[in-house]
Amino acid sequence: MRHFVWTVLIASIPMTGFAQNTWEQPEKKQEEAAKAVVAKPDPNQKYLQGAVPVVDGKVVFSRTFEAPGKTAFELYNIIGKFLQDMTKESNQLNSEIVKADTTDYELGARYEEWLVFQSNVISLDRTRFYYVLKASCQDGKVVVEMSHIKYLYEEQRKAQRYKAEDWITDKVAVNKKNTKLLPLTGKFRRKTIDRKDYLFNKIEGLLK
Repeated sequence: MRHFVWTVLIASIPMTGFAQNTWEQPEKKQEEAAKAVVAKPDPNQKYLQGAVPVVDGKVVFSRTFEAPGKTAFELYNIIGKFLQDMTKESNQLNSEIVKADTTDYELGARYEEWLVFQSNVISLDRTRFYYVLKASCQDGKVVVEMSHIKYLYEEQRKAQRYKAEDWITDKVAVNKKNTKLLPLTGKFRRKTIDRKDYLFNKIEGLLK
């Protein structure tokens, strides 16, 4: 009889509390986890603090490209052709190869080109963009540096000259909270990083 009484009591307990604890909460956690998975990364993150390296007070972008099986001489020829071809592109102004050392397999090129911020039928916002590319070739790898970065802006109005060290570093181009780029300096920083990424990606593709 006692057993029967306890069975009845247990069977009569409302199940709402159990349902909330065992089903509803896990489902809520799963929904939150799913939202976290589909959250899109911030497209501006690559331009924020740390994106513009400063070495000994100078802005220098550097990358080592691995090229297993290729000799320093082969890499020298590949990179040399790439740097030379760049000087002939339509956006180039007064660009040239300034170093071609077949003893140490080192290359250097100075570029002056247009860096376009915005272009449409009613306006053209661009700057002259100056920089140097250096390449040091060894068996199996190449070290490429982009440095001596400068800008000449608004030539048709009151020409403004800027150096990367004073214009696109974390201190002058990113807000204090590190959440966004500042309006004027930020656009220079963004386009410079985009150009650097484009060139480095092109080199990586050539060495595969």
